[in-house]
Amino acid sequence: MIKIEHLALYVEKLEEMKDFYQKYFGAKSGEKYHNPKKGFTSYFLSWDNGPRLELMHRGIIPEKELPTGAEHLGLTHFAIALGTEKAVDELTNQLRNEGFKVVGEPRWTGDGYYESVVLDPEGNRLELTV
Repeated sequence: MIKIEHLALYVEKLEEMKDFYQKYFGAKSGEKYHNPKKGFTSYFLSWDNGPRLELMHRGIIPEKELPTGAEHLGLTHFAIALGTEKAVDELTNQLRNEGFKVVGEPRWTGDGYYESVVLDPEGNRLELTV
């Protein structure tokens, strides 16, 4: 069976990003991996089903030359299914109230999704869907 096993994000603030995905999305974190020779650290975050998310940090990775949250060629967002319209509305409002940027209000899209779009602490686009 072919499936996406995991997605990976290089991040600036590894612990903050891990805490964000645990707090708001119920991710379970594996042990912190550290390779001192390469100056690399990472966590694998997982859920009961679906692909894992690898958060990685290495001080020599350059920042993108784009405004925070901008769409661009390549991987531009990933979607997290919350199960209900109410859950999408509630988490969108909670994230907004706790200082995170909402760049797409909850709505039904033309391709059949109920979704909002929010930015994580480092500006990655997340679609919150049913």
